[in-house]
Amino acid sequence: MNAQDKQKYTISGYVKDASNGEYSIGANVYVKELLKGGNTNQYGFYSITVEEGKYHLVVSYIGYENFEKEITLNKDTRINVELKPSAINAKEVEVTSEKSDKNVSSSSVGTVKLEMEEIKKIPAFLGEVDVLKTIQLLPGVKSSGEGNTGFYVRGGGPDQNLILLDEAVVYNASHLLGFFSVFNGDAVKSINLIKGGMPAQYGGRLASVLDISMKEGNNKQFHAQGGIGVIASRLTIEGPIKKDTGSFIVSARRTYIDVLAKPFAKPGSTLKNSGLYFYDVNAKINYRLSDKDRIFMSGYFGRDIMTFVDKPAQFKLNVGWGNGTGVLRWNHLFNDKLFMNTSAIFSNYDFTFGAEQSGFEFNLFSGIKDWNLKVDFGYFPTIRHEIKFGVNYVFHTFTPTSVSAKQNDTEFDFGPIKRQKAHEAAIYLSDDFDVTDKLKIHAGLRYSYFMQIGPFDRYIKDPTTGQTTNTIHYTSNQKVKDYGGLEPRFNMRYSINNKSSVKASYTYNLQYIHLASLSAVTLPTDIWVPCSELVQPQKGAQYSLGYFRNFFDNSYEASVEVYYKTLKNQIEYKDGALPGESINDNADNQFVYGTGEAYGIELFLKKRVGKLNGWIGYTLSYTKRNFPDLNYGKEFYAKYDRRHDVSVVLSYDLSKKWTFSTIWVYGTGNAITIPQSYYFIDGNFVTEYGDRNSFRMPAYHRLDVSATFTPDRTKKIERRKKRVIKRFGLEDKVDVADIKIPRKMFKDFESSWNFSIFNVYNRHNPYIVYFANEGSVYDGSLKIKAKQVYLFPILPSVTWNFKF
Repeated sequence: MNAQDKQKYTISGYVKDASNGEYSIGANVYVKELLKGGNTNQYGFYSITVEEGKYHLVVSYIGYENFEKEITLNKDTRINVELKPSAINAKEVEVTSEKSDKNVSSSSVGTVKLEMEEIKKIPAFLGEVDVLKTIQLLPGVKSSGEGNTGFYVRGGGPDQNLILLDEAVVYNASHLLGFFSVFNGDAVKSINLIKGGMPAQYGGRLASVLDISMKEGNNKQFHAQGGIGVIASRLTIEGPIKKDTGSFIVSARRTYIDVLAKPFAKPGSTLKNSGLYFYDVNAKINYRLSDKDRIFMSGYFGRDIMTFVDKPAQFKLNVGWGNGTGVLRWNHLFNDKLFMNTSAIFSNYDFTFGAEQSGFEFNLFSGIKDWNLKVDFGYFPTIRHEIKFGVNYVFHTFTPTSVSAKQNDTEFDFGPIKRQKAHEAAIYLSDDFDVTDKLKIHAGLRYSYFMQIGPFDRYIKDPTTGQTTNTIHYTSNQKVKDYGGLEPRFNMRYSINNKSSVKASYTYNLQYIHLASLSAVTLPTDIWVPCSELVQPQKGAQYSLGYFRNFFDNSYEASVEVYYKTLKNQIEYKDGALPGESINDNADNQFVYGTGEAYGIELFLKKRVGKLNGWIGYTLSYTKRNFPDLNYGKEFYAKYDRRHDVSVVLSYDLSKKWTFSTIWVYGTGNAITIPQSYYFIDGNFVTEYGDRNSFRMPAYHRLDVSATFTPDRTKKIERRKKRVIKRFGLEDKVDVADIKIPRKMFKDFESSWNFSIFNVYNRHNPYIVYFANEGSVYDGSLKIKAKQVYLFPILPSVTWNFKF
């Protein structure tokens, strides 16, 4: 039988962690003799089809021992793999890690995968490990401000990032006005950031995808872990529902600065009855019904609460905002080549503002709610193809602004709540195709459709006076406006050799929702609005080209990427507009529309293994906007344009007890608009501003350091052994080194202390710049001075982490 006549068979199965039963996302699975294979999907499933014969199947994953098994392939074969965590070499004190060639071999462009163990080594702000602050250290990703978790990717706005938690959209990923993210590191399993070359299964955003998966829970035994820090504490409990079959995890945290501060507040002070804190809860269960069926249920709920009470002034303020998500998923394996995931998803974000003084009450509400149903398929026909296809439907309910007010028993009529409803649907098909051993292509096509429906009132405005001249009423489920279009995706990788490759991508996206903001940072007061008769879909096209190379047996990764992006149908508020003015009006009547472009180059060098590891990133970028109704029609730099951006992230394992890490960041100052001149007209003081975003704030830079101390459990166990020996009076009969004591007598307990310093050299980085008048215009002594406000001086913190 010649090679062409050989029968082909499929090897498939799941890869999971032997210590806890968690399924491994993105593990390398390949046939050693052919050096071909693929990666496990989001649920740990893999499928490889090759000709019959004798082979060695190899599975590798970061932080785990390689799995290798000899197989005789003469029929379709199911091989489920349990990977053992890799051991620590005590002599060299070096934690081994996977020396992966994915940097050069995959077709992904602008994609970064981060592991939580890697993130937990990085110095944390006030001891809180933060996913979003970590991705801000990557090239092409910019922070929206001091201590802020808002981020911008390759010139895109914050609303152009698709943030997913177990497939559910998170509309506001910030706690405490942006200083912390909603993602609890103890509950997170994997983080995947896509800056360019977005695959066809993702849609609805222009700039990036941040796909975060929650842990599934330990299905072997019960465990708990947590931490007690300066401002927050957290606790996670996980364990089996049925051993090796189902598991659960519950993780919660809360800040308590408000609780700690109140005992020190003076009697009668506003601090005594005021506070600002957040809490959140992650929960997930999964159950294996059979070798072909698994179900998952996961959810998140988080809330920020800000209260302020001034009793002498009879003033009360209550502000709250938060997210809620719920996901029900079913995995089904039709056969060794066809995998399906069906998900029913709920997402909700809302913001409430309430104020009361002297009998007058005022309340404001805004939010967005989604019901989402999606079905995704993975088909693996041959070793050269990985085909994905699926459908997605979302029902949106927007509440841009809703207001109520009353004076004692008198209620003020602001009209009915102005909600906007819409359908959004998409269908997609993509193929990861190895054309030759050197050329790999990812081609995808997505078609999306959006329709706004009633009930809805369209207020027609006089362009001169701004007064309402007519109202068009749409009844329930009546079409108001619809849009749709094709979204092609294309990635290509050409391998120069086994150490280097060239990659290119083209991505075209449509986005049917917008975030309207008056601030330079993402705040809970920002409102989400859908496409309408006035607001057209955002359109974005991105071209990127990169050179990727690994050094020293894949221990070092390096890349250079250039990108160019065009943006259409961008929105901004009109000059002088305020969100509250949309009461009894349509929010989109306050918008103006324009275009944008962004381009830049990103340099990245990463060391993966050894005592010393980390990365250095640099970005040179330009981000511009053009709105005919703003800045006199002249092009201007976006508020988050940043010419230079540098990050250095290093971690050093000194010993089994001590790990040290540091980060240093530098960025060109944000672009802002400042007063240019002052004068009087008819006795009124007038301020004239310069061109939009024509002034730069001072450059931002900061150094953080941290040290983690992990006590030696070996000595602790020896002391416990001695106590046990003494308890039974065996001092003269048994040697400590020889005695074997059951593990259950030493309930597993691990702990560590993390010491960190934020802003080591006390850099006064400006958060805002404002202008103050000094002197008098009447005697000619008037002076206008620019002043800056900074938030954080040098801040030490300590956190105790535990696990048992």
